[in-house]
Amino acid sequence: MKYFLVKFLAILLLSAGFGVAKPGPTLAAPEGTGLPLPRFVSLRANEVNLRTGPDVRHPIEWIFRRQNLPVEIIAEYKTWRKIRDWQGTQGWIHQSMVAGKRTIIVTGNPGSVRTLRTKADAKSPSLARIEAMVIGKLVSCPGADGWCRVEIDGFKGWLRRVEFWGVHRNEILK
Repeated sequence: MKYFLVKFLAILLLSAGFGVAKPGPTLAAPEGTGLPLPRFVSLRANEVNLRTGPDVRHPIEWIFRRQNLPVEIIAEYKTWRKIRDWQGTQGWIHQSMVAGKRTIIVTGNPGSVRTLRTKADAKSPSLARIEAMVIGKLVSCPGADGWCRVEIDGFKGWLRRVEFWGVHRNEILK
């Protein structure tokens, strides 16, 4: 009789939820914008703190001092964006520090110069000569031919994708 009483109490307790791990609420993915990742944006301010984690309690690892610098968002957590710059530096910034404006940075060694062309053709006339590290606006990348239309210091022309950073390899931007 004692055995049946213990078994009955065990079944009663288990059915009441004692001693049984019930599944809790499902943890949702960290809140974010729902926009595709990775994606390019630009820095909104002249001074942006890059942190080691997605919160003001995380230490500042780097300070960007260049408004409109293109960065790539590679992750989101609530109001924080994990970004990567053109040199591969990664960290977290607050969403208020980025703008949806697409910009580019001309790549190359210090002192190197790129040629802004009137057409998406290496034989087209030169419109301007652009030094490395100059920031411009990305206007369009209409095809996979390797050329994008950009605006730099009031000049609108064409640069090859390999001459700047701020667009994905096969990205089409109309």
